[in-house]
Amino acid sequence: METSELIKHLENAVKQFIKKDTVLIIAMVAAAVTTVFVPVDREYLGYFDFKTLTCLFCVLTVVCALKNINFFYMLARKIVHLFKNARLCVLALVYITFIGSMLIANDMALLTFLPLGYLVLSTTGKEKYMAFTFIMQNIAANLGGMLTPFGNPQNLYLYTKFNIPNLEFMSIMAPPFVLSVILITVCCVVFVKSEPLGISDEKIVLDPKRTVIYLLLFALAIMIVFRGIPYWVGLLIIPTSMFFLDRKALRDVDYPLLLTFVFFFIFAGNMARIDVVSRFFSYLLGKNTLIFSALSCQCISNVPSAILLSQFTDDYAHLLLGVNIGGVGTLIASLASLITFREYVNHNPGRTGYYILNFSLFNFGFLAVLLGAMAV
Repeated sequence: METSELIKHLENAVKQFIKKDTVLIIAMVAAAVTTVFVPVDREYLGYFDFKTLTCLFCVLTVVCALKNINFFYMLARKIVHLFKNARLCVLALVYITFIGSMLIANDMALLTFLPLGYLVLSTTGKEKYMAFTFIMQNIAANLGGMLTPFGNPQNLYLYTKFNIPNLEFMSIMAPPFVLSVILITVCCVVFVKSEPLGISDEKIVLDPKRTVIYLLLFALAIMIVFRGIPYWVGLLIIPTSMFFLDRKALRDVDYPLLLTFVFFFIFAGNMARIDVVSRFFSYLLGKNTLIFSALSCQCISNVPSAILLSQFTDDYAHLLLGVNIGGVGTLIASLASLITFREYVNHNPGRTGYYILNFSLFNFGFLAVLLGAMAV
């Protein structure tokens, strides 16, 4: 290959990387900028939530393996045959994600059910609803997880830090949860037509042995989420199993997504150590904990906001509401939203701007309604 052709090839590769991994680059730049104000030291090691990173890696790996045996494709066909029209299928996908976020955490629910949404719509020729469905699944994951202490990462942190009683926790989060269910349902009914869905008859045969093993490994990953098993156990068992059963699944893991989380952990950790930032947030929280905690999520995401702002207020009820409601809004308001964005761009690389526009309209709409209702 001539030098000019090689340079052109490298330029195209760089352009494709920037286009595909824009959020990763933003996170990397943001983390790098903060290191100017907070030089690298031993405290950096405390930034990283290794359990979250391990859970992400394990679930991504098992989901890739399930994809490779057509598990989600078969499940998608079952949904189409059961519900038979576009509106009911989209509602089913969104509700599954909603319920899943309460049980297995929002990011895990998205990793599990976004591939299912893609397959349902792509196999029935309803790609026009792809962006809307992904956006609603994302909102459902972020808002559905608010009801339980383990549904969202920030919930678990605040639940533990302030030792919030179970019934009090649920009573705080029940009103926005119910309102979220109503809003999501209305959106699905209004924006998705009751169009019949058709799918060709095709016999799908799953490998029974692999299916059982992969589902058991998935259950293992979920048990790690619930802290029933130390995360290092999954980190040993799942990659080792995949090395022998499906090495392609290990290669297909979305490693740029994991790096995005790493860089955001650095960014958030450094922001919390910048004195002027800490004083600024302390002042704002004294004015209105609910509003400003929700707004801070739009800039530094809800998990870092919960960690940072909990240092400056004892009003855990409004802080809890704020960092959960604040999960909708900008693309970085919730790290779970990055999962959805990455999944959509992987399937629709030429429609990034379209997705971000619609994502912003729906998310800021939900943010305004929920904040208005809870601030009354």
